[in-house]
Amino acid sequence: MSTYNRLPVQFQRGEGIWLWDSENRQYLDALSGIAVCGLGHAHPAVTSAIAEQAGKLVHTSNLYGIELQEQLADKLCSLAEMDRVFFSNSGAEANEAAIKIARLFGHSKGIDNPAIIVMDHSFHGRTLATLTATGNRKVQAGFEPLVQGFIRVPYDDLDAISKVAANSQDVAAILVEPIQGEGGVNIPDSAYLDGIRAICDDHDWLMMLDEIQTGMGRTGRWFAWQHSNARPDVATVAKALGNGVPVGACMARGKAADMMQPGSHGTTFGGNPLACRAAIAVLESLEQEQCVANAASTGEQMLAGFSAALADLDGVVEIRGLGLMIGIELDRPCSELVSKALEQGLLINVTAERVIRLLPPLILTDKQADMIVAQVSNLIHEFIGQ
Repeated sequence: MSTYNRLPVQFQRGEGIWLWDSENRQYLDALSGIAVCGLGHAHPAVTSAIAEQAGKLVHTSNLYGIELQEQLADKLCSLAEMDRVFFSNSGAEANEAAIKIARLFGHSKGIDNPAIIVMDHSFHGRTLATLTATGNRKVQAGFEPLVQGFIRVPYDDLDAISKVAANSQDVAAILVEPIQGEGGVNIPDSAYLDGIRAICDDHDWLMMLDEIQTGMGRTGRWFAWQHSNARPDVATVAKALGNGVPVGACMARGKAADMMQPGSHGTTFGGNPLACRAAIAVLESLEQEQCVANAASTGEQMLAGFSAALADLDGVVEIRGLGLMIGIELDRPCSELVSKALEQGLLINVTAERVIRLLPPLILTDKQADMIVAQVSNLIHEFIGQ
């Protein structure tokens, strides 16, 4: 179906941060498959784990115990400081599970129509519930009637949340991204998540964080909430968890952890042995190669590099980022830069029409980081100078 406007290139193989197309042209990947390949392409440990597991057992279903799923759950919950996890196949599915937990929680409190507070310019997926939660009308258009039970407020606005609290008795949870990725790499005030945590505690709401793009070390911590003290009740991850193998997870703790009971939710493929083996290899490799710390230091290096290269350039509104999640906002639409970069052997992305988004692999070296900074900065200078 015609659901994508694809770029005129087909990649045949990859190694680390590099890709090669069908004409054997080489490209530097500063997008990581949209924050998926945190370990780069064809990572040896992940490749070996997938191949070995495929030769043993791929699928049995969740009718039976899955040892690898239990091992992954223990490891992931330890890193995320959570109690329980439901494994799915994607970020949208993980968010669906979070939404269902919020509704179960609301009903457990006697709320007939539990509501979830969500944010403008957010992105949570393309299923009917998650596209309704998403704060982008383009994603929703044509799919009405939308799912009921969501209250939308501006991002990074605690007063707006407090006003909802004062006027609604039906709220059960808040669902928010620690940093908005698709919305333009929007980074909230440093007190924002702590403020949400306090409001949720005051009103007995669940604090639910969509860490699908920010999690797995992308921001220089395992999870973006760990830059604050705002430990969530529910957190969702996917994307980089499998380094390209489809796997998602909805994690919960405390009062949210026991909402799901047998029959409440399910999945055919989620948490199968192949996906779990791959994810375990990803977590082990991220730890052993100190990729999370590297994301923090290399990200700071890139932000400093961009600030120097683009200083006082008219047309650059803001350079912002945390770890290896970087956005450069221009004062005009700049989607054409994606094709221009591709012609020069560089993969980037433009989101929210005016924001160049960079999500390079967490294995990025200092030299490679400087290459991206130089190439992107030159593209911007040429574009603005037109």
